Amino acid sequence: MAAKWKVQKSTSKPRPQKFEDSQQFSTQLFSVLIEVRENTPTEHCTAKLSQNTTNTLSTSLRLNTVTMNSFVNKLLCKGDDYESSGAELWDEDAISLTHVGEAVHKVLARHHNNYHHKMWNVTSGKVVGSVHQTPMNVWGSSKDPKKNNDDWFPEKMAEIIGRTEKWCDIMSLGPPDGKFMTDFKAAIEKIAERSKTAEDTIIVRLLVGNIVGMPVNCTAVLKALTKDVPQDANMRVWVGAWRKGFSWNHAKLIAVDGVYLHTGGHNLWDQHYLKNNPVHDLSIELEGSVTRDGHRFANLQWEFIERNQQTCIGSCVDNMPDAMPTVLKTRVTVSEWPEGVADTFPPMFTKAVVAKTANYSRRNSTLEKDGVIDKGVPMITIGRLGTMVYRHRSADDAIIAMINSSQKIIRLVLQDIGPVTVPGTKSALPGLKWPKAYLAAIGEAIYQRGVDIEMVVSNPNSIPGGLKGTEANYGNGWSCVDVAAEIIKSIKKKHAEVDDGKLRAMVIDNLRICFLRHDKKGKYKDGKTIGLHSKHFIVDDVSTYIGSQNLYMCDLAEWGVVIDSEAEVKKIKEDYFDPMWADSYTGEDVDVEKVMDGLKIDRDGEQTWLEYIRQNDAQHMMPHGPSEYLCVDEVEVHAAAVGVQSAEKGEAPQDKADEADTEMDETPTPTPVSSKEVEDSPEVDTPSSPEKTPENATKTNVDNEVRQDPTCGVLCGITDSMKLGMNPVKVSA
Repeated sequence: MAAKWKVQKSTSKPRPQKFEDSQQFSTQLFSVLIEVRENTPTEHCTAKLSQNTTNTLSTSLRLNTVTMNSFVNKLLCKGDDYESSGAELWDEDAISLTHVGEAVHKVLARHHNNYHHKMWNVTSGKVVGSVHQTPMNVWGSSKDPKKNNDDWFPEKMAEIIGRTEKWCDIMSLGPPDGKFMTDFKAAIEKIAERSKTAEDTIIVRLLVGNIVGMPVNCTAVLKALTKDVPQDANMRVWVGAWRKGFSWNHAKLIAVDGVYLHTGGHNLWDQHYLKNNPVHDLSIELEGSVTRDGHRFANLQWEFIERNQQTCIGSCVDNMPDAMPTVLKTRVTVSEWPEGVADTFPPMFTKAVVAKTANYSRRNSTLEKDGVIDKGVPMITIGRLGTMVYRHRSADDAIIAMINSSQKIIRLVLQDIGPVTVPGTKSALPGLKWPKAYLAAIGEAIYQRGVDIEMVVSNPNSIPGGLKGTEANYGNGWSCVDVAAEIIKSIKKKHAEVDDGKLRAMVIDNLRICFLRHDKKGKYKDGKTIGLHSKHFIVDDVSTYIGSQNLYMCDLAEWGVVIDSEAEVKKIKEDYFDPMWADSYTGEDVDVEKVMDGLKIDRDGEQTWLEYIRQNDAQHMMPHGPSEYLCVDEVEVHAAAVGVQSAEKGEAPQDKADEADTEMDETPTPTPVSSKEVEDSPEVDTPSSPEKTPENATKTNVDNEVRQDPTCGVLCGITDSMKLGMNPVKVSA
């Protein structure tokens, strides 16, 4: 017999009226937070407030008790998204790790176990051949790379994509262009041909970053990739892009059928890598279980896109014009092929969907030896999602753990370690700082354990391919002396008693930093400096990182692989670091007296721009989670509330939010303008302009977006969008 439901009259109270203005709300919020702090545990807040306190506070803020407890948890408690679930995890694959790998596993298992198999994992895999470095064949030679010197690189990436039998994930900062687009298009066509005999529909997901002020036209990218693919092909293709506040995708990977993986620092831009004066970069090809972690990391970002498009605001603005700018905090974009046949959003990867592929079976058979499957060498995948999650920055903690575990030597190949600067100066952009946690770890390695540091960085402001400084700019503008001084400064800060003589000895004996060179020369034949974009370091010659994450401040979504095998690291070092170091290091880039004279220089950017950033956003921009200075107390909340109120009125704030560490990525190639764009979470990060007219409204919105992102001054050259048939958006910083 069917159950009968009795309809009862609602006994809930009438919905309270809204606050009359932001001043009334901020004043009430200020007093409530003082009350909350007096009634909230200082440890991880798993317990709710007392019923009396909750009732009082929820009434004051006109929130229900559930919302009130959630509010308290997010603002004042570490909660589920802080470090871990409370129980230390042990990964069953965490065996035979080096001392570096063990240190990484320990910190991830203890502090980030909620994101195991999502943002990090201990796994295994095989390194295929030599590392993929571009430009090739330059070490020991004074000659510039030959024409078409590195055409092999996009061809290799496309060859890996073309192996797809069931599932392919592609991730990068921006869409492919030039030969990258041509070769990727050919790979998609190869997959389409294979789909004719495929039992199951083949899935291809391409995901890129949606940079502030430069939304991606996913539909145009999709049309270019599938132009010559028949509509009845047994495959589905999605192109998506996202951003949240100051974060977007920056990971670079290709993952195929849970078997084949390509990852590292390379973007997909023709003029940066394949034309004259190419920028140096590094990626690696792997096979094995490590690939599945790449698919899973892609899942997290696709889930974010789907979740945000399905919001109320998302459903309302789904048909927004492609080039329309916005000041909304979250922007997601997705296009599907064939349109009208494929679902709006792609499915999520699981191991089961590729288990029946020939690639998967072939991989197991080739790894089997004497009845035992050789999984390869230990590897640890480490990622971060930027502001997509509140506090977790697992890759940052893993990198610090690697540095802290060092006993002998750390070798680093980096684009830079100092923050982005005002073009043509040594002034960090407002709000940007040097990465204090990384510098402190390096400093302690030198001071406490006598570890040697060998570091290669990009020549400042290097521009490849005949591009303009607004289109590409590698090397943030700092000298090797600046880098050395900041490292020594971190030692002096922690060990105030150390004398200058000992510090000088450390600079001379332990700290070797140089600019990138070919055959001891830092310029190409035409006088342009040589740029570097790699994100690579080796610890004690037993463990190495190759991935997308810069060490300068930049809160983006990143992913990379720690290869924890002395034998494999030896090969990588011999193929890449050793010849680079032999060509680059001359001993002339760091002068000990200049380093010591520079210890009192403040190289951090001013904090004035944080006047226009809400307190919550300022905490999101922490590279390792919120700063200790940004704990929510009555003074800082009041400052943030006044700042928001002033911004709403178009006035300059009277109080400043406290300082925050933030970070910006390398100058990316401009990306095309957006298709189906979806927005959520309106934000008031910049003061309103004077009254807008229809004629200036669009320009004003673009300018507001630019001011939110300090790098936009060097992101304004929009030319590649023309190749995909779009009108470029011109923004002036």
